[in-house]
Amino acid sequence: MVYKKSITPDQALQKARHYCGYQERCHQEVKDKLYGFGLHKAQVEQLLAQLIEEDYLNEERFACQFAGGKFRMKNWGRNRIQNELGQRQVGEYCIKKAMKEIPEEDYRASLAKIAAAKWESLENYGRPEQEKKTRDYLLYKGYEWPLIQETLKKLSGKATG
Repeated sequence: MVYKKSITPDQALQKARHYCGYQERCHQEVKDKLYGFGLHKAQVEQLLAQLIEEDYLNEERFACQFAGGKFRMKNWGRNRIQNELGQRQVGEYCIKKAMKEIPEEDYRASLAKIAAAKWESLENYGRPEQEKKTRDYLLYKGYEWPLIQETLKKLSGKATG
């Protein structure tokens, strides 16, 4: 959103508080929003510091919530979540902490579930095509190659056995 007339830092702070209160945000999103209000770098940095101090902005909390949400709601794998957090310029420490929030058992169960659903949806294709499309889908979702191979082995074993 681009404002024709810039607003005062106090007005921007109020808007930023509302913006951060609505849902967790990463620092970059808030920075972009503040620059969109027509503020200068020094003002933006000062407002960011104030938002962090007031606990409206917490990158670790954002990363954990983002990772958990994308995993639970969109069934994203670790690779995709890490890439998305990296694009949002979230720090490495926060990314690692967020990855630890995803239980391994749930992660593998989610992978098995979406792999089986994709596999079944492609039953009309030949076996090589079915495997390729399922593999590509799981890679797109961000799952790790060794886990995908393991899962596909189980699926193709069930189909033949």
